[in-house]
Amino acid sequence: MLRRQSARESAARTYARSLPIVPVRARGLTIEGADGRRYLDCLSGAGSLALGHNHPVVLEAIRGVLDSGAPLHVLDLATPVKDAFTSELFATLPRGLADSARIQFCGPAGTDAVEAALKLVRTATGREGLLAFSGAYHGMTAGALAVSGGAHSARVTRLPYPQDYRCPFGTGGEQGARLAARWTETLLDDPKSGVRTPAGMIVEPVQGEGGVIPAPDGWLRRMREITADRDIPFIADEIQTGVGRTGAFWAVEHSGVVPDVMVLSKAIGGSLPLAVIVYREELDAWPPGAHAGTFRGNQLAMAAGAATLKYVRENGLAERAALLGERMTARLRRLGEEYERIGDVRGRGLMIGVELVDPGGDAGGSAGGLAVEGPRPHPADPVLAAAVQRECLRRGLIVELGGRHSSVVRLLPPLTISDEQAEAVLDRLADAIADAQRGGRDGRGGRGVPTPTGAPDSDDGPFPE
Repeated sequence: MLRRQSARESAARTYARSLPIVPVRARGLTIEGADGRRYLDCLSGAGSLALGHNHPVVLEAIRGVLDSGAPLHVLDLATPVKDAFTSELFATLPRGLADSARIQFCGPAGTDAVEAALKLVRTATGREGLLAFSGAYHGMTAGALAVSGGAHSARVTRLPYPQDYRCPFGTGGEQGARLAARWTETLLDDPKSGVRTPAGMIVEPVQGEGGVIPAPDGWLRRMREITADRDIPFIADEIQTGVGRTGAFWAVEHSGVVPDVMVLSKAIGGSLPLAVIVYREELDAWPPGAHAGTFRGNQLAMAAGAATLKYVRENGLAERAALLGERMTARLRRLGEEYERIGDVRGRGLMIGVELVDPGGDAGGSAGGLAVEGPRPHPADPVLAAAVQRECLRRGLIVELGGRHSSVVRLLPPLTISDEQAEAVLDRLADAIADAQRGGRDGRGGRGVPTPTGAPDSDDGPFPE
């Protein structure tokens, strides 16, 4: 199957390149491959599986729709399933938005919801320009790519996103966040900056693909103030951060920010494709058909999503993610004291990143002849990160890489992960980092460490070459 996939699928495939497994069964945190090996899945469908694989409440909700004889394809017509989903979703929204919110069901992918949000604010304001941030990722369609980091668009102004480890101003902390906010404010108020009042600002409360970088709460509040004072709609991209992932039901709640538009996908579908935007009713200025899509009425996804939202809310899984995430991050930081190749550990809740670096690289001490305050971080080490990912897979652990240089090992376990499973994840990751840092016994890394789930042990790794 892997050979046929390689021969048939496009060169654009991604996860299949670094994770050459064939899943055949899954439950909770665990995936079983066609070769009989079991893996702890800390990718979770890129954050889509809030409850893990095949959770009983999700399966029950899907079976309920199938057994009822209800239509599965309804375009945007009203149905009992949609009404139940919308009601459950609105019950979780931040105060100040839910009471006067409108919802638009988009195509099934999050990137389509981003497109809808951008179209909405442009229609409502009559303006074209957008504010976005360095390191951002919002999707793969043209408009979503334009506001993602690394893209170039005449209609998008790129702003600095504050972070401690690789602060764009060389300071980090509160000072770096203040400078980033000041930069934004000055750019908008300077009549000679070349930036006209934009149609909206789009921001991730935690940059995921950008390297698991949480926005400082004070900075996010300041962005909300800056946009509100200038009548600029504020768009929060909660596609990956939503539904309890960061330790609050929605990541904007950490800072108390109420956005004008929220972009939602991934976990809201309970593992099935679903994407929506929720926004203030005064922005609802577009005409009928301004944003449509044939597959925006996915009844199975709405049923699975409503069950997931309810389960997360009633069982306090966001609060659980906050506590467990703190413990996991603390242990990883202690690990960072042992290994100099761990440059930084960061995250929020069960959205955790470990940045790997090259201490022997040239960190530099100046930029353009200007002194840089304090030591600069070591260069990113994407080669080591890729080796760690391979070592993790050999040990039965699935992780993803991210960050500007693909040097950040990302952990996105389901919110249902147990304490024991969390310890197993960290044990395997620690062993993988240690072995990858040493270069491994045979130059490739890897010692064929058996997994607690009883997966077979082989010096050749899980996939014979």
